[in-house]
Amino acid sequence: MTNQIEFRIDDRRLFADGHEFGAVGAYERLSGQALFAVDPLAPAQQGVVDIENAPRNAAGLVEFSADFMILKPVDMARGNRRLFYDYGNRGHKRALQFFNDAPHSNDPLSLAHAGNGFFMRHGYSVVWVAWEGDMLPGDHRLALRVPTATENGQTITGQVRTEIIMDAPGVRTLPLSGRIAAHSYPTVSLDTRLASLTRRRYPYDAPEPIARDQWSFAQEVSGQGAETKQAEWAIVPSDWFIHYPPGFEPGWIYELIYTAKDPKVMGLGHVAVRDSVGFLKYDRTDANPLPGIEKAFGWGRSQTGRCLRDFIYRGYNADAAGRRVFDGAIPHVAGAGRKWMNHRFATPIVSGGQQYEDHFNIADSFPFSYAWSTDHLTGKQDAILKRPETDPLVFHSQSSTEYWVRRGSLAHTDTLGNDLPQPENVRVYLWSSSQHGADPLLKGPASGIGQNYSNNVATSMFFRAMLVSLDRWATDGTPPPASRMPTRADGTLVDYATWREQFPAIPGVAPLVEPNVLTLLDFGPDADKGILREPPEIVHGKNDPDGAPGLRYTVSVPAVDADGNDIPGVRAPMVQAPLGTYTGWNPRARGFGHGIQWRFEGSYIPFAETASERAATGDPRPSVLERYPDKAAYRAAIVAAARALVAEGLMLEEDVARCADAAADWGRPRHATRLE
Repeated sequence: MTNQIEFRIDDRRLFADGHEFGAVGAYERLSGQALFAVDPLAPAQQGVVDIENAPRNAAGLVEFSADFMILKPVDMARGNRRLFYDYGNRGHKRALQFFNDAPHSNDPLSLAHAGNGFFMRHGYSVVWVAWEGDMLPGDHRLALRVPTATENGQTITGQVRTEIIMDAPGVRTLPLSGRIAAHSYPTVSLDTRLASLTRRRYPYDAPEPIARDQWSFAQEVSGQGAETKQAEWAIVPSDWFIHYPPGFEPGWIYELIYTAKDPKVMGLGHVAVRDSVGFLKYDRTDANPLPGIEKAFGWGRSQTGRCLRDFIYRGYNADAAGRRVFDGAIPHVAGAGRKWMNHRFATPIVSGGQQYEDHFNIADSFPFSYAWSTDHLTGKQDAILKRPETDPLVFHSQSSTEYWVRRGSLAHTDTLGNDLPQPENVRVYLWSSSQHGADPLLKGPASGIGQNYSNNVATSMFFRAMLVSLDRWATDGTPPPASRMPTRADGTLVDYATWREQFPAIPGVAPLVEPNVLTLLDFGPDADKGILREPPEIVHGKNDPDGAPGLRYTVSVPAVDADGNDIPGVRAPMVQAPLGTYTGWNPRARGFGHGIQWRFEGSYIPFAETASERAATGDPRPSVLERYPDKAAYRAAIVAAARALVAEGLMLEEDVARCADAAADWGRPRHATRLE
C-alpha cells in the first residue's frame, strides 16, 4: 500500500486585494484540510511511536488530517518555483513576521500582512501545514488531528509530568497540559491521592509536597447567576483541569505528576510534513495546488527549529519514494535541541529545557551536532546528518541567547566542548548579541520580570539574505558565506569563568550566574521505544563536577568585548554601532525566580548618554556622545556597518535603506536614549 494525501481547498481568495508584487504579480490564498492515509507497516512509518496501536480504516491505513494555508502567485509561471515551508510555532504562522517584517497574524490576508513584500517580490509560494498534534483550534491556529493509540483494544495509560510557572498571581485553574491552547491528556482518576503536586524555588531544589486536599482535578467556571443576576462561580470536577484555590504563586516551579490515558500518535507530525511537502514538490497532476515546484526550503524557529532538526535526524527528509524533501533547511534559534515529540504522551507545545523552565525534558538529547561525534558520557556515536543522498543543505542560525539558555555551543562542538568541524553542506551563524525572539517591529524598550530591558537588536535582514543565499547554493552551487560562529581555536568560545572576567563591571547590573547546564538524564529502560519514565533521573558518576547536580555536558558561551557585546559571529548594524550592551541573558527579578535566566530573554543595558553621566555612575563603557557626536554620526555608523554586511553577502542591498531609516533619530523607538 502507498501513502495517500489530498489537499482539500475550502477557501480560495485573492491576497492583499490583488495587489501586484512587481514582476510576480498578484497572490492568492488557499486554505483547507490536508487528508492523509498511511501504511503503518511500511518502512517509511516504522519510526513513529505507537503507530502500530493506531486505528486503521478498511484499507488498513492510518488516517489523520492537518489544517493548511498557502500563499502563492496567481500565475505560478511568474513565481520562482520555490516552496517555502514555515513550520509554524505552536500553530502560529510566523514567517511573514520575520522575513517580511509584517505584523503577526494567523489569518494573513491584507496588504499590511505582506509587510515589505519580500516573499512575494521574490516569487515564493509560502506554505503552512499543521504538524503539531496537541494544538486546540482557535485564533486561526493550525491544528493536526492525529489518532489515539490503544493496545489490543484497551486504553493505554502512563505517567505524565506537567510544569506550571506563573509570571503573575491569581491563576487558580489550568488545563492539565499547563497551556490554554494545548491538548491535555485526561487523568484516569479524580482521586488526588493517586497523583502528586509539588513546588520548588529552583530546578534542583527538593520539591515541597502540596497536601492532596489543597487541590483537585476540577475546573472553575463562572458567569451570571440566574437567581442573583450577579457574578457566580462554581468548581466542577474534571479529568482535564487542575484547580488550586490558593492560586499558583509566582516565583515557584509547580510540578504535577499523574496517571493519564489515551496517548496521541504525535510522531505523525513528521509524516505530515514529509508527505505534504513531498507531494507539493513532486506531484505533477491537477490535484497539486502548487504545480511546477522545483525547490523546497524548510524554516523552523525555536520549537520548530528543533522539530526540523529532528525531522532530518530521523530520516524524514526522504519521502516514501526515497526522494529528497527539503533542498535546504534553516533551523533558527533551536540551540542544540531536537528530540521531544515522538514518544508516548508527548506534549510538543512544551519548550526546550531552559535554565528555570522545563529544565528536565528530553528536548536536548545526543546527537546535538550535524557532524559525527562521540558522547563522552555514554560512548554513543551519532550525527544529525548521516544520509548524504537526501540530507538538505543547512543554515543553522542562533542568537546569543541559545548559547546561554539552549546549550547552543553543542551544535558545533563535541560533548567536551571541543570544536567540531561541520559537514560541507552546513553553515552555522551566530547572530551576535541578539536575543531569541528579536521582534522585527519592536516599538520600544520593555521589561517584564527580568532585571533589565529586553534585548532589542534587529536581525530580520539576516533572514532575507540567508534565504537568497541558500537558494543560490541549492540552485547552482554558489557557496554561501562561511560559517560565523565562536570557536575555541580562535579564543571566541569560552567557559563561564573566562567570560565573567571579560564582562564589564556595569553599575547595578548582575550578570547571569552561569549558562544553562545540561546534565545526563535517564528516562528509563524503554526510552528508546518512546516510553519515558517521568520524572527522569539525573545520572551521577564518580567524575561529577564538585557541587554539580550530575554528569554534565560542556556548554560554552561567546567571548565579549569591553562593552560586553559578543565578539564572534555576524554582528548586526546595531551591534557594530551600539547604543548599549546587548546580551543573550536576562536574570529574573526578585519574587520570580531571582537571579537565573528568564525564559529566552536577552538584555539591553543602555550606555550613559554623556561623559559626565558616565563619570558620575562609574560606568566603564564610553558614553553615547563619546562615540557619536550627534545623531547624524550614529546613522552614518549604522549605514557603514550595513554596507559592510552587504559586501560580505550577509545582508541584501535593499535593507541598507531600512537600517538607515531606523537609525535616523538615535535608533528610536527601539532605544531608551533621551538625546535630541
